Formats: sequence, structure tokens, C-alpha cells
Amino acid sequence: MTNVTQLEPGFYGLGIAPKLLEVLWKLKFKTPTPIQFKSIPIAIEGKDIIGVAQTGTGKTLAFGIPLIQRLAQTKGRGLVILPTRELALQAEEVFRSIGIGIGLRTAVLIGGASMHMQHEALKRKPHVIIATPGRLLDHMEQRTVNLGDVRVLVLDEADRMLDMGFAPQIKKILQALPRDKQTMLFSATMPPNIVKLASTYMKLPVQIEIARPGTMAEKVTQELYVVNKEDKIRLLDRILDDHRGSVLVFTRTKHGAKKVAKSVRDMGHPSAEIHSNRSLAQRREALDGFKNGKYRVLVATDIAARGLDVKNIELVINYDLPDQAEDYVHRIGRTGRAGQAGHAISMATRDQRKEVEMIERLTRSHLPVSKSPELPAARPASHAPSLRQGGYGRPSSHRTPPKHFHRRRR
Repeated sequence: MTNVTQLEPGFYGLGIAPKLLEVLWKLKFKTPTPIQFKSIPIAIEGKDIIGVAQTGTGKTLAFGIPLIQRLAQTKGRGLVILPTRELALQAEEVFRSIGIGIGLRTAVLIGGASMHMQHEALKRKPHVIIATPGRLLDHMEQRTVNLGDVRVLVLDEADRMLDMGFAPQIKKILQALPRDKQTMLFSATMPPNIVKLASTYMKLPVQIEIARPGTMAEKVTQELYVVNKEDKIRLLDRILDDHRGSVLVFTRTKHGAKKVAKSVRDMGHPSAEIHSNRSLAQRREALDGFKNGKYRVLVATDIAARGLDVKNIELVINYDLPDQAEDYVHRIGRTGRAGQAGHAISMATRDQRKEVEMIERLTRSHLPVSKSPELPAARPASHAPSLRQGGYGRPSSHRTPPKHFHRRRR
């Protein structure tokens, strides 16, 4: 049997049961991240928690371990609510890996998947239900799920859920849950609506803040190119030639993601796309292919800004700047995960000074502007006809960014 003292000075000493320590050791989890180190002991005591931590800091394990241990004591059920299908599936992977040796049963309730299969999973009386708000409400309305025995509730990426318009659904779900339960709320930011949610439904929560809102991964370097809209695709071509590892490209719209993914394939790079027009099966195939190397480039909308857990992404490219400055932090947090180095490149047009300033204000940092490199010649129209509007294909001069992107910093 594994000697749990081998884990010192890592997870040993946080109050975790010996059996779970053994599981962590076998899974090669040896050193807790800061959010895990601070959250696990408090959560194991059954206290309500508000955890503020940037993306990619190991939050799933921070609530997963205490949740499993608390269920062994309370004999109830755990409920984990997340904003996207991808996040739900990744959380379920973590629970499955931890619980495989201790008989833990889980059910995943997400849109785009078979209701019948979910009914069958619920009939097996899962210890933990992992769900997106909309699909969980569908089951509640059909009376296929009973939340009366929920003893531990986790709201993960709470700010994102409220941003996506899930507030009414979250309220309905919370009203259906027992009052006597433990609640763990995790969020990258703490806007007023999160504070209100906590004060209404939580009992004297302990707040744990690992990094202030807007804090970026430590080892991620950043770069900004100021380019004409019609030159973006050729700049992307050049960047992909200069970086040989896996690349995640963010666009603002699903239509843009589809067009960019096609252009990247025309450049000769295996690529896939993830956005809300893709089915769950297509999104899973794209993500799995990106993880295993089938696709070198993944083009995504902000549906993936927090929903991807892929290690060793070399580069994140903001082909379009995000609508919300907060999403910039989450996007570039896809690289440089778990303390590794990473790089993020953003493209801005000349009229996006305000968007850049909002990002800089949030992150309290300066986005260094790089001079546009020599761009490759335009590809023949037959290769990328859908991206030819707006003067795409005209030769580019060696442009320098406009002066207002080189402002003096105070």
C-alpha cells in the first residue's frame, strides 16, 4: 500500500483522507496549486467558500477532493454547475479519474447529448451530478432529477455563467436546493452580481483570493500587432510559419471562426473549429484532435476561452480582440498553464485603441506593440475565396503601428 507520507510537503497535511491521498499519488498529483492548498482544508470542514482565482489554476481539484470527502461523511449528493458543455465534460473527467478506485458514480447533464442516456445515468443514483444550467432545468421540469438530497453545491466559473445570461436559471436551481448544504463558488472575477448571489444563498462564506481579477498567468509573454483588417489573414499565415507548436486562435464570431479555420487549412496546417454552431460530437472531436496532435491549430470563439484544458499550447492568437476585456485574460490563460511558459499574440485594427486600453486597464500592464513583419504574398483566390473581401490580397508595405499605440505610460 502507498505510504501517504510520501506526499509531504504536498497534499499531505491538508486534511485529505488516506484513500484519496493514495489516489492523488497514483495520478501523479504531488504538489497542490495555491487555490488547492488554500481551499481544500476549509472546504473539507464543510464551510462555504468563495474562491477567486484565474483560469488554469486547478480549481476542479480544489472543489473535487473536498466534495468527494464530504459526501462520504454526509451520505448526500454533490451538484456541480458550469457554464459550458466542455467545462462540464472536463470536470467529469477529473471526478472519474479520482473516483474510479472508490466506486464514485457521476452523471453529466448537458445540452446536445442524449436525454435518454442522461435518464439512464440518473437512474443509477450518481453521487455527483455535473450539469449546465439549461439542461439541468430541463430535467427538473421533467422530474427526472431530484435535488432534495444535494449536500454540496459547486458553482464554477460563476461570473461567466451570469455573463452568459444564466442568472434566472441559476436562481431557479438554487431555490430548489435544500437550505442545509455546503456551497462552493469559484469565479475569476468578483462583480457585484456575484457578491449579491453569495450574500443571498451562502452562509458566512470564507473568501479565498489567489490572484486579483485581471491577473494573468505569470509566464505568458504578450505581443500586439496593429494591422489593417484585410491583412490579418496574411499576418496569421506568417505567425503560423514562425511558430511550430500547437496554436489556439480566437475569433469574435462563429462565422469568423469557420472562415479562419478554412483559410488555415488552405495554408497547409491541420485545423479544426469550435463554436456554438458545431454539435457536441463535432466539438469533442475537434478538442480531442487538438489534444492528440491530429489538429495543430484550433480556431474558437469565446465558448472555448474558459472551456479548454489542454496542456502545452505554445501560442494563443487573438485574431479578433474580445468583446469583454475580462475574456482577454481567460483567452491567454489557455497557454502558460500550471506555471509553464507561454506566448500570446493579439491583432488590433487602427480604430481599436479603446479596446486595447480597456485590456491594459484591467490587466494593469502594457501590451507591447511589435512592428508588422514582412507578410507573405496573397494566396490564389481559389485557396481562400471566402476571405477575399475588404482588399484582402493587396501587397502590404512594412507598416508601423500608429502613434497612439505607442503612448507614453504614466
